Amino acid sequence: MLKQSYLAFLLTLLTIVVFGQTPVDTAIKHSPVRTLSDAQYDAYMKGIDINNTGLTAELNHYPLLDDVAKYKKQLDLSPTQITQLNDVLKFLQLKKKEVGGSVIRNEKMLDSLFRTHKVDEGSIVFYANRYGLYEGEYRTAVLIACYRTEKILTARQIKLLEALKKHN
Repeated sequence: MLKQSYLAFLLTLLTIVVFGQTPVDTAIKHSPVRTLSDAQYDAYMKGIDINNTGLTAELNHYPLLDDVAKYKKQLDLSPTQITQLNDVLKFLQLKKKEVGGSVIRNEKMLDSLFRTHKVDEGSIVFYANRYGLYEGEYRTAVLIACYRTEKILTARQIKLLEALKKHN
């Protein structure tokens, strides 16, 4: 009787674990902001870098965090490196989503001002300049993540990463 109860409990737990998983959201969300395409809106919401803002770091041998994550097994990262890289990743994702939300709010405001004919030159300058600040903040976060990632990896790991990327 105890074995049957235990088996029933395990089966129930397994069912909850298997069917209780949320599916990965891969669908692009429809943009509620008329001035942003669906792909742009989705990228800002998810923190996806669609403008390749880390290219200057990458060209100068500062690795992109996404590349390190992709090849983490081949790079033979130590547990300490994995912990440090996870901290960098948390910082970067938080910053990307924060800036993305700010860009979306800014775009909504600009659209609203023009749509309602309440726009003036001062508000155009204000919101357009803010947008530039958000782009700079986003790029800064990506470049800092590249800088921190380079400090975490060994020179051998960086060379191996570059070789792996060339072959793929």
